[in-house]
Amino acid sequence: MSLDAGVVLLRRGEAVQRIVHVMQGRVVLGVMIDGQMAHQLGTVEGPFWLEAAAGLLGLPQAVDAVADTAVQLLYVAVDDFVAEVNALPDASQNLLMDMARSQRQQTEMAVSRLAKDADARCAEWLLRHAEPDGLVGGLAVTLRERKRNIAAQLGIAPETFSRVLRHLRERQLISGVGRVLGLPNPQALRELAGV
Repeated sequence: MSLDAGVVLLRRGEAVQRIVHVMQGRVVLGVMIDGQMAHQLGTVEGPFWLEAAAGLLGLPQAVDAVADTAVQLLYVAVDDFVAEVNALPDASQNLLMDMARSQRQQTEMAVSRLAKDADARCAEWLLRHAEPDGLVGGLAVTLRERKRNIAAQLGIAPETFSRVLRHLRERQLISGVGRVLGLPNPQALRELAGV
């Protein structure tokens, strides 16, 4: 299929119905706001699979994609794509799935850094690492890494991470001190994170 420059090829958050293979042309990846590419992650040129990881993992699209030039596309149904992967030897399947998970994690982190401030990134990280905890009577996050390492994952300075945690505590969105943080209001954290 041929499409002109400016056509939206993927929308972030939408379910993957088919895997898009860009056979020829250039595509911009990023985050759209009000129909415009507000935050650009980069560009890719065909041949290139767009968001194949989302299809393999059964997750929604992680980025918006817009044709930067005229493009030639091939569409493959998700079930057919997954069936082809499942026909590979086990070692190849495991490698592809590991690569898909890693690519997805990196993409989500890049999108989060582009589109969200430090408070929202921190709230999203807390929600992603939350587990039921009987001692706090709800959800909690155990900080298994040093705060410096967590801050690096979030793309912020350690001092900023500490400041954000202090603000979240003041707003009663987290509780506790030390390595276990209770999440007394997960819905308010979701709103802050934009998820």
